[in-house]
Amino acid sequence: MGKLRVLSGREVCQILMTHGFVEVRRQGSHVVMQKKEAGGSVTVPVPDHKELRAGTLMSIIRQSGLSRAEFESPK
Repeated sequence: MGKLRVLSGREVCQILMTHGFVEVRRQGSHVVMQKKEAGGSVTVPVPDHKELRAGTLMSIIRQSGLSRAEFESPK
């Protein structure tokens, strides 16, 4: 497994948008991204910070259902 990059909230939102997520609302320092699927929808809150902590980023990856490779640094 590669090492996770240090990403901002905006960068994470851009990655999510390329995979079909859309911004449904923004409240305070959080952006709520959502993707409609056949069985319902997937909702992921993303803090709009300059740098996301590794644990926060891992939680976003788990909630979104995307692979970790999308967020890893290039080799």
